Amino acid sequence: MLLMAGDLVDYGLPEEAHILAEELSVANIPIVAVFGNHDYESGKEDEVRKILCDAGVQVLDGEACEVEGIGIAGVKGFAGGYGRGALGPWGEPIIKQFVNEALHEALKLESALAKLRTQTRIALLHYSPVEATVHGEPQEIFPFLGTSRLEDPLIHYPVDVVFHGHAHRGYPEGKTVNNTPVYNVARPLLQRTYPDRPAYRIVEFPRSSVPQE
Repeated sequence: MLLMAGDLVDYGLPEEAHILAEELSVANIPIVAVFGNHDYESGKEDEVRKILCDAGVQVLDGEACEVEGIGIAGVKGFAGGYGRGALGPWGEPIIKQFVNEALHEALKLESALAKLRTQTRIALLHYSPVEATVHGEPQEIFPFLGTSRLEDPLIHYPVDVVFHGHAHRGYPEGKTVNNTPVYNVARPLLQRTYPDRPAYRIVEFPRSSVPQE
């Protein structure tokens, strides 16, 4: 399957989505995606979603799906910082609204993970749930690249692997506190880190983990 971790288009425009849909039409494998912040830029995310869904892409936003016996839980996620540096819901209403958005996205992820019944499970995000894969970015912007609030559901409902994007100058690999691999698959990062390879990451699962007909 092909998984896409957000920023599917640049300015969130339907005409960009039509171009992407045409490019993806040559793929003969299932495609699952989540949105990133770029996909919301023009306020036309519903149109973009419909275009991609009509092209056969499963766009997840707090939902779960199953492909060939592998479960995928997908959500955009949000920002807010990590560990003791995470922003707390205290003070002005706008700060509380910001933090509540992160909490809302974490609850959506938890709900999606709770629905998975497959042996092999994947979490697909845009924002990073761990600090390790944003290292390489300026430290001042770490709080805007993800939040450890997204890690909590991954502890309660463990998965086999986590993919995210967004941190273009981060680090390609990390782990949650319960040792789940986390891969930053932002295309600019992969292009710069592995210049001799195509800009995508391949992860294989043993066939024994996938139910056979």
